[in-house]
Amino acid sequence: MLGILFRPDPFACCKLDRATPTDVDVSEIVGRLLRLTRKTRQKVFLVVDGHPVHKARSVTRWLDEHREQIRVFFLPSYSPELNPDELLKQDVKSNALGRVRSVNIQEMMDNVRSYLRITQARPTVVKNYFCERHVRYAAG
Repeated sequence: MLGILFRPDPFACCKLDRATPTDVDVSEIVGRLLRLTRKTRQKVFLVVDGHPVHKARSVTRWLDEHREQIRVFFLPSYSPELNPDELLKQDVKSNALGRVRSVNIQEMMDNVRSYLRITQARPTVVKNYFCERHVRYAAG
């Protein structure tokens, strides 16, 4: 899961299904970054983990070309406690998946998407992810 955080409040989220970078992954990331930078007039602050697609040559090149619009912060290796996405993942597991028994994968994905849309529309919930001591750095 890649959480895209930008100030002051908006929150976007997407899912990567593959564990290694491929041309599809890289073009998907670049496309999402492009859409994100077009949707806001403010500079985007992006916190990413060590997933190989985040360090792919074409992603890095795109980020360099758009440094006036977006700033990237790479988390140290093996530090999930510093990743605000981990708090979102736990929330999704507890509330979107843990409270409802889906009958198939499609229903499970629909429940997750619905929960993420609801969360996205509630800035106070999103802000609360950044109250955790380990991720306060990302709150600004």
